[in-house]
Amino acid sequence: MDTAPPTLPTTTTPAQDTRNRRKVATAAALASAVEWYDYFVFGIAAALVLGDLYFPAGSSSAGVLASFATFAVGFLARPFGGVIAGQLGDKRGRKPMLVLALTLMGVATTGIGLLPTYETIGIAAPVLLVTLRVMQGIAVGAQWGGAMLLATEYAPEGKRGIYGSFVQLGVPIGVVTANSVFLLAGAFTSDSAFAAWGWRLPFLVGLLVLVLAWYIHKHVEETPEFRAAERALAEKEKEEKGQPAGKGQATGKGQATGKGPGTGSGKRGDGARNSPLRTILRGHLGTVFLAGGSFAVNTATFYILITGVLDYTTRELDMNRGAVLTVSLCVSLTQLVLIPASAALSDRIGRIRIYGLGAAGIALWAVPMFLLIDTGSLLWLAVGTFVGSCFLSIMYGPQAALFAELFTPEMRYTGASLGYQIAAVLGGGLAPFVMVLLLETTGTSMSVAAYIIGLAVIALGSIKVLADRAGSR
Repeated sequence: MDTAPPTLPTTTTPAQDTRNRRKVATAAALASAVEWYDYFVFGIAAALVLGDLYFPAGSSSAGVLASFATFAVGFLARPFGGVIAGQLGDKRGRKPMLVLALTLMGVATTGIGLLPTYETIGIAAPVLLVTLRVMQGIAVGAQWGGAMLLATEYAPEGKRGIYGSFVQLGVPIGVVTANSVFLLAGAFTSDSAFAAWGWRLPFLVGLLVLVLAWYIHKHVEETPEFRAAERALAEKEKEEKGQPAGKGQATGKGQATGKGPGTGSGKRGDGARNSPLRTILRGHLGTVFLAGGSFAVNTATFYILITGVLDYTTRELDMNRGAVLTVSLCVSLTQLVLIPASAALSDRIGRIRIYGLGAAGIALWAVPMFLLIDTGSLLWLAVGTFVGSCFLSIMYGPQAALFAELFTPEMRYTGASLGYQIAAVLGGGLAPFVMVLLLETTGTSMSVAAYIIGLAVIALGSIKVLADRAGSR
């Protein structure tokens, strides 16, 4: 399904329409970038310092496991953010939920930067850290759907993939920025100063997210598709009450172009009578789980590369922390090109083809990637993670448009967010923890490669079912 957004109001000129779309796409991309920056600084800090400061234990592995478990807690909270924001976003609008998510993230991230350690306040320190991490999880769970729909529902016909990729670019931008700030903090402080207070600086930068929340609240309009869905539901309610319906209202039925899987089939009458979540649970839960299953390998491999590999290479392979962070930063920069390129290609030849190619590539590269990492060479680390990142980008580029096209507008925020956040829990949240556990249990990185391959097989199966559903329609 590739539902073209209604035409923007005729009172605006084509040039004004173009400027408005660009402004909205830029705001959505920036919202995604700052939100993911705030979220990623926790993952880097968990790999570097949080274990010792908040979870003192008998071994370094135990402390890292505890900090990665706290990292995973944020992922467990993400579906709740997706459900809450999805319900309200499908009823009240995409923009207000995005503003609320940004505000919550700014408060939580700043709180972590100011939080006293275990040595200062005892057991209250890890308890408060977990609480703030839960707030981060709820915020990012709410944010993705709002930013993604703000971009895709403003997209011109035939360009939903490339517009959706602007939001996806927030991930590599967030990674690059988070790594850069940590590198600067480490460069200008000694090891003892970094452990004492230098690590806090990247969290305090998160205050800037509040400025962006204010800008979006003041200067960005609600999406055309949501406004059209509101009008259609209002007309539906009038019809049900026996009042004459207005002429020319949006019907809410998608026009399939063959580029997406086309599984959305809900009627707007359902939206008028039921909550979006109830509509999803009754008729579209299978689509949600297929979406989650298709994406778990991407998010798991991503967090293994930016967090798990950072811990593994510095703690087990004795590689330099700054050098590994620099490699991660450079690899993430390549995604700024590959993500929009794959999204644009999906606008031409179809989402499923590009998406499936990325998943297959991840499966085939998992073993060679860890063989290269295990050499302990910075060059081979860069090669291994670069190729892996290429396959992640190929998959991630069209993902926003693909998930948007799985559901009709009146339940799109809820459905797309649930699919994405289920993948985040099953893949990303547990991946660094599972990686450390597998390494401690088996003593070989091939067990981590097998874990990635298993998730890739699930992804390919889910993608196959989505493709078959599209073909049957």
